[in-house]
Amino acid sequence: MKYGRIYNFSAGPAMMPEEVLEEIAAEMMNYRGSGMCVMEMSHRSKVFQQIRDEAEADLRTLMNIPDNYKVLFVQGGGTVQFAMVPMDLMKNGVACYVETGNWSKKAIQEARKYGEVKIVASSADQNFTYIPDCSDLDIPADADYVYICENETINGTTYFKLPDTKGKILVSDQSSMFLSRPCDVSKYGLIWAGVQKNVGPAGMTVVIIREDLLREDLPAFVPTYLSYKTHADNDSLYNTPNCWSIYCCGKVFRYLLKNGGLAAMDQRNREKAAILYDFLDSSKFFTASVRREDRSLMNVPFVTPSREQDADVVAASKAAGFDNLKGHKSVGGLRASIYNAMPREGVAALVKFLAKYEADHA
Repeated sequence: MKYGRIYNFSAGPAMMPEEVLEEIAAEMMNYRGSGMCVMEMSHRSKVFQQIRDEAEADLRTLMNIPDNYKVLFVQGGGTVQFAMVPMDLMKNGVACYVETGNWSKKAIQEARKYGEVKIVASSADQNFTYIPDCSDLDIPADADYVYICENETINGTTYFKLPDTKGKILVSDQSSMFLSRPCDVSKYGLIWAGVQKNVGPAGMTVVIIREDLLREDLPAFVPTYLSYKTHADNDSLYNTPNCWSIYCCGKVFRYLLKNGGLAAMDQRNREKAAILYDFLDSSKFFTASVRREDRSLMNVPFVTPSREQDADVVAASKAAGFDNLKGHKSVGGLRASIYNAMPREGVAALVKFLAKYEADHA
């Protein structure tokens, strides 16, 4: 780590690749001879149009996105998408949701404002420490879609096998695992991801939506901005978009392409996560919170024998040059988020710190 930076294990906003930050810094005052910072230029200018077009093209290459899917850059984060999905996709007023943690619960709560929500599977019985069996879901014939949070940031679970939706549209919140591993986009009707966890600065969501799901017959109460078709028809330039976030995300897309793509990221992320999980599984002091086969490679929650010791580890870790290891306020404990930009050395350093803490305090 350079520039006196620390290992930041925040769940979001989170670390970005240093190489990308250096490139952004170099272009800050004068982007490629334009005489302006990207934050200053018109979103209607040819210079920014090229930035937007290159970002979309690189993301399409990175994920191998089929031609019949639109890529949208929408302002706001998950809270907007929790409403936008049911507003746009609930034709029959019925949707199925899999409840696997805090973020799927929030999505369910919001969707209930617009129609009937059927919870077809849940892991609430064990405090969301596993992914429920989704191989034979009870999906009604009139359901408009099946919704999952593919990686629960707070609870630390992830899907390694997608649900059998029985022909219904699959909608996935991929925020905290977006671009961390290969993804067959054709298996989804809609993917959305808040970029502040694994891609760029907060304030924007990437939406990948199949063209046939873009509707003109939306209910009159749906605001113009909250129609996916509005964004698709205007290349995400219906109004002034989050230009800075698009620019930064485009840098990350290019960085990922240059460094082996999503297959390489998946390999690195598996290796990083194994370092931490192997330690937790061998520890007599720290305990991983999630069932082994459902463990996230991005967000690793764990606990000590007591809340007091959890808090002491957080304080000691900060003093040692690590930050944001405190678990989410809704679940407590500890959590290390180890997204693409977290180097292997950071995870190894954390394990070394935790091992020493255990030796001194167990």
